[in-house]
Amino acid sequence: MKNRGLKKFYNLVDALESLPSIGKKSAHRLAHHMIIHDQFIATKLAHTIEEALVSIKSCIRCGFMSENELCELCLDDSKNAKHLCIVENSKDIFLIEDSETFNGKYFVLDSLESQTITKLQSIIKTDNVQEIIFALTPSISNDAIILFIEDKLLDFSIKFTKIAQGVPTGVHLENIDMLSLTRAIESRVKI
Repeated sequence: MKNRGLKKFYNLVDALESLPSIGKKSAHRLAHHMIIHDQFIATKLAHTIEEALVSIKSCIRCGFMSENELCELCLDDSKNAKHLCIVENSKDIFLIEDSETFNGKYFVLDSLESQTITKLQSIIKTDNVQEIIFALTPSISNDAIILFIEDKLLDFSIKFTKIAQGVPTGVHLENIDMLSLTRAIESRVKI
């Protein structure tokens, strides 16, 4: 039941409901809590979202999130630059980092355009990458992407691996439990 006198409240409910994993009941509960019970948290949330939108951008090298041109992972000298993990999006980097099973660098494959492939080739040459680990959601289309990238990198002497099938086909990394993700990375297979 939408009361015409509460249009702004229902606009807030609709905005919250548009977020991933927030249903109508949760959106309604959150909106009610922010407006009636804790306006301070609502103001803090609005301010924090605004700050993040203004400050966070993609790393110019790997595509991870950063407040600077280069992210902290690209600048981390303790990371093994000879191992490069290719992921679908920056959320996947958080998951792999949380698993503490990979100590290399990353590359977010946001497209297959020539400029993305050229950037990948440049990183491989600059860092003398020796292994590429594909941490893509297992699927037929991603297998085709892996083959496409391998073909574009034939001039390099690189070992290609992908995460083991501990990750079910068609399931995004964000929906995998930490143990399965850890095992999949540790048991990666040569392609």
